[in-house]
Amino acid sequence: MTIEIRILRDGDDAVLQNVATGVFDDPIDESRVVQFLRDPRHHLVVAIEDGGVVGMVSAVDYVHPDKTCPELWINEVGVAGSHRGYGMAKNLLSFMLEVGREIGCAEAWVLTERSNNAGMRLYSSVGGRQSPEESVLFTFRLVEPQ
Repeated sequence: MTIEIRILRDGDDAVLQNVATGVFDDPIDESRVVQFLRDPRHHLVVAIEDGGVVGMVSAVDYVHPDKTCPELWINEVGVAGSHRGYGMAKNLLSFMLEVGREIGCAEAWVLTERSNNAGMRLYSSVGGRQSPEESVLFTFRLVEPQ
């Protein structure tokens, strides 16, 4: 089987109508797909096999008043259970890092837990350097869940 890795653009929303279990955390919301893909700072690289998405990396590029170049924040990496262990996440992430280079990002970053062994191996395998600090993630509930 051939696996195609590509970035989705505005108008590619139909690609996400067939997604394998485990690629995303939650079911796809079609209105959010359109909104995501229309925003030029949102990036979604997918792996497609037999017309279905079996892996993805999502990211956002952003500018900041004290940075000379945009940065790429890697938001999520997901691969269907049936496709894990074959280097797909590494290929997807490498593709996304190249997208970052092409749009002029000076740096890319991702936050993960040290206990996420698969993530730690993945991010190291594509050249990521661990921060010496023990980061703490704070979340803020801005609206109550419905």
